[in-house]
Amino acid sequence: MAGHIQDRWYKTETGPDGKPHKVKSDRYGTGMRYRARYIGPDGTEKSKSFPDRQKRLAERWLTDIASDMSRGQYIDPRAARITFKGYAEKWLKAHSADLSSQIVAEQRLRLHAFPVVGTRPLDSFRPEHIRELVSALEMNPAVSGAYARNIYGDVRAVLSAAVDDGLLPRNPCSAKSVRPPTAERRRVVPWLPTQVHAVRAALPERYRSMVDTGAGCGLRQGEIVGLADDALDFEGGILRVVRQVKLIRGKAVFAPPKCNKERDVPLPSSVAEAVRAHMDAYKPVEITLPWRKPDGPKVSARLLFTNTASGVVWRSNFNIQEWKPALAVAGLIPDAGEAGKYVSAREHGMHALRHFYASVLLDAGESIKAVSQYLGHTDPALTLRVYAHLMPSSQERTRKAVNSALRTGDNE
Repeated sequence: MAGHIQDRWYKTETGPDGKPHKVKSDRYGTGMRYRARYIGPDGTEKSKSFPDRQKRLAERWLTDIASDMSRGQYIDPRAARITFKGYAEKWLKAHSADLSSQIVAEQRLRLHAFPVVGTRPLDSFRPEHIRELVSALEMNPAVSGAYARNIYGDVRAVLSAAVDDGLLPRNPCSAKSVRPPTAERRRVVPWLPTQVHAVRAALPERYRSMVDTGAGCGLRQGEIVGLADDALDFEGGILRVVRQVKLIRGKAVFAPPKCNKERDVPLPSSVAEAVRAHMDAYKPVEITLPWRKPDGPKVSARLLFTNTASGVVWRSNFNIQEWKPALAVAGLIPDAGEAGKYVSAREHGMHALRHFYASVLLDAGESIKAVSQYLGHTDPALTLRVYAHLMPSSQERTRKAVNSALRTGDNE
């Protein structure tokens, strides 16, 4: 039996004979009599109180604790008092140095996980509760499959942290009966060169070269907005992706590229010429923004693309006021309705320029590894999952190789 049991109703005093004697304490007859105590794996003392005549129950409780520790199934008693929501809120504050990622994860948990499992104590989690959450997410018409998988990923990460902290014996998401939400994997359909040119021509002149850097170098929208003149090596034919502009709680900040992956991208001569022409017409503007978070240290960069007020290009304003009208002119989406609003065009956002870039490279025979590096993906496997269907088919090469071998044999 681990630990020991304290009898609060009695205390030990030294009698006149110099021997210890048990005498009634000031708490005799009131409150819980027995207090079972032990030292947990984290080095702190844990305890639980039991009423009079339940000393054996206290002893059994300590024995069970010792058994759980030896089997690696120990659960901190605090887990019975901490709800999923309470623990998740603490986890959110410490799980990522990226404030924008923290904000997004908090929103997903608050809107979709907390209403289902937020009040559940950590020690009560079972696989069935995760199955219920997955079912609720899949039945919600406002939650796409991909978004549901992100929510599930957040919940799994919180519960994994709870396991590490000794509040759960195992993650219920790891049970064989639990599966992540299903998500239809839509195949990327890249734009044609004519569509890229049409959208570019429909944009105001000061924004047209943004299309060149997206379609010609594979930059993300935030990386295009954060592109500065110090990133261009015209002689070496290199564009260095070292920063992006992000919006955090409505405030623009400079930040490293996604996943902190700075990268060098080949700068084609056609893109270089377009960017030079843009810089002649619209001089780079020095913009000062906080670094990484709204209260971060101020840094400055001479941005290539700015709005008509020589300020940062705000993504939301640009998408609504400039990008969607250009899409409509190019025939990619319908014209604005009577209310002046355009339809949702998620598949035709500026990310479509990256898809075009990837499709051009793969069609030219570039390797997945190189494409992944230029796009700034964390893993070539991600690039392969998204763009494998765009790779040139090997069937024709196979036919030619076999035909060549067989015909050679016929001539012998």
